[in-house]
Amino acid sequence: MKSLCDKLQTIGDGILSDTKVAYRQANSVQLLAVSKHHPAAMIQAAYGCGQRAFGENYVQEMQYKVEALQDLAIEWHFIGALQSNKTRFIAEQAMWLHTLDRLKIAQRLSQQRPDHLPPLSVCLQVNISEESSKSGVFPEEITALAKEVVKLPRLRLRGLMVIPKPQTDINQQRATFAKVRQLQEQLNQQLPTDQALDTLSMGMSGDCSAAIAEGATLVRIGTAIFGKRVL
Repeated sequence: MKSLCDKLQTIGDGILSDTKVAYRQANSVQLLAVSKHHPAAMIQAAYGCGQRAFGENYVQEMQYKVEALQDLAIEWHFIGALQSNKTRFIAEQAMWLHTLDRLKIAQRLSQQRPDHLPPLSVCLQVNISEESSKSGVFPEEITALAKEVVKLPRLRLRGLMVIPKPQTDINQQRATFAKVRQLQEQLNQQLPTDQALDTLSMGMSGDCSAAIAEGATLVRIGTAIFGKRVL
């Protein structure tokens, strides 16, 4: 049975291979270890293997883990739906939020972000498949929201995040991710140069290779690292 460090190494090697195939720089894609429903001890073990960025989906679960692991220099990413009454914790403890889809949430986060911390890095979640069951901003609405978010002083709009409809054909996967990349490029033509978006948070275990081929800079992997959820 592979150890946690072996799993991280295998995934890292796969990411590196995919970046080479896509003729991209070796360090252009970051692994985000999705640790939801796994105990703090497993995060600590992965940290010992060299992993630093971890993604959580639920505020209450993340609160417990931040407290339990406060001695570690973890880069916390929040990747779940965020309610307006829970923004303060994310503003105070997270380094990244991947799922911003409302101006009200952005305004609260900016107001609540402590001055001694760097601006909170945020991605706008795009409902690229336009599914009624999913959160996110529809592509035609993304520009208006982006132009408002970049005005907020304690946030740094970094890019776009997407959870597309599951597809097994890599060409279909790539076509969907290409739409997100093109949307980022369109936004960068309209935003000031010093506020250009540099992040595409897209790709999970089943479509990671396709996402990297289309420009992903953050890939979110959970089960392949930690196994089945236990909490």
